[in-house]
Amino acid sequence: MAKGQAERLMPMLQASLAETGCAWKDVAAIAVGVGPGNFTGVRIAVSAARGLALGLGIPGIGVSAFETMRDPEALGAHPVEIVSLEAPRGQAYVQAFRNGVPQGSPRLIDPDAPPADLELPGNMRVSGFRAITIARAFNATSEEASLKDVASRIGAVALWRLARGETPDRPAVLYVRAADALPPSDPPPVTLP
Repeated sequence: MAKGQAERLMPMLQASLAETGCAWKDVAAIAVGVGPGNFTGVRIAVSAARGLALGLGIPGIGVSAFETMRDPEALGAHPVEIVSLEAPRGQAYVQAFRNGVPQGSPRLIDPDAPPADLELPGNMRVSGFRAITIARAFNATSEEASLKDVASRIGAVALWRLARGETPDRPAVLYVRAADALPPSDPPPVTLP
């Protein structure tokens, strides 16, 4: 949807609840994708999830696209894993995981020349965008994958994290890199008293 996400979101959520025969009082937790992704869409979704979680007095769980990309059937199964997502200009966003738990912040890399400090000790696996290329640099196993079934995977990750006893923070947008926009080069106008 190019426009109107904010206006359509709440009626869509209400319709989804009605389809399942549920009401807002039946919702026990809210999971939301926090990115990286469509800048405006992610901000709208996170704001709505935070507001609903606060208003309903339930947990709001932010799930990154990196977590969503992982194996939904075995979220904690891979001891050492690098998840890679497509980034602009042929680059990749990557994040390391140990048994499903993020290890540090995500970062932007060149998949053709991944930095040496990306390698983690153990039987490392690379999954996602250009996984074969990245894995080759570390003699790791790989699995090319793309994001599919995003909504159900976000839910699966949120349930897995709750089952592990995690106490979720309020969802927040995940920014991997700074915005492309530059501040204006013209000096600000002078304000007269």
